[in-house]
Amino acid sequence: MVTYERKEIFYFFILFSLIIGVERCSSVSYNTLTVKTGGSVTIPCHYDEKYTHQKKYWHSENNKSSTYTNTTEENLSVIDHPDQSLFTVTIRNLQSTKHDGSYYCALKIEGKTTLIYDISLEVQSAPDVFVVSSSVSGHEGGDISVQCFYSSGYKNKLKQWCRYKDQRCYTVGRTNTSQNSSVQISDDGRRSFTVLMTGLRLTDSGWYYCSAGDLQAPVQLNVSDNSQVPFLMVNEPKPVVTTEGFVRIRLEVFFK
Repeated sequence: MVTYERKEIFYFFILFSLIIGVERCSSVSYNTLTVKTGGSVTIPCHYDEKYTHQKKYWHSENNKSSTYTNTTEENLSVIDHPDQSLFTVTIRNLQSTKHDGSYYCALKIEGKTTLIYDISLEVQSAPDVFVVSSSVSGHEGGDISVQCFYSSGYKNKLKQWCRYKDQRCYTVGRTNTSQNSSVQISDDGRRSFTVLMTGLRLTDSGWYYCSAGDLQAPVQLNVSDNSQVPFLMVNEPKPVVTTEGFVRIRLEVFFK
């Protein structure tokens, strides 16, 4: 029943797009996020760098409203990041009665609307697919791990770790080594799977998502340069003679 409803929404979206003349990028896919009641979610919307100066916005089918980039409201922020060729949408204090439904990220190109990302939000007290932290950090050459949780109904569904930008996906049970880093995913069979990325490179920074079946949970990965990682330096100990005749050692320790 749930699958049928999601498809019904998707078909309506296609019909709606045809009626109002909305164009869709060839890479656009339909996505579903399950999010926690009262929590928040940040959604990345990638675009081609040639559209850096075009108008961009987030559209809600619930109330037929559009919010352009670099707008911050009480529970909604839409911020453009031209250096990364994406804009992010952050929704706070999520409520099913208000936020369940269909949305899309779009561009205005020569007066026409071009969809770049379709999404359905489902606000749940216990999300079917989620991560505890939607942001992780690591340093160049290091490792990071992300634990992705899923409900019992998704135990036998396909589990993946994907990058939003190019939709490159890694699947549970396989170890993938690319020009960037090594990615391994293991499923404990008890409602969670773990993503391990080793040998991180700066180019691994970006937005990813855990997925189980047709559900996703976004995660932002930040990889820092080794030169930005603080390390401990200790100066040579210096003897200090006190007035009482004792010798004390002064140790200078600082972070660089």
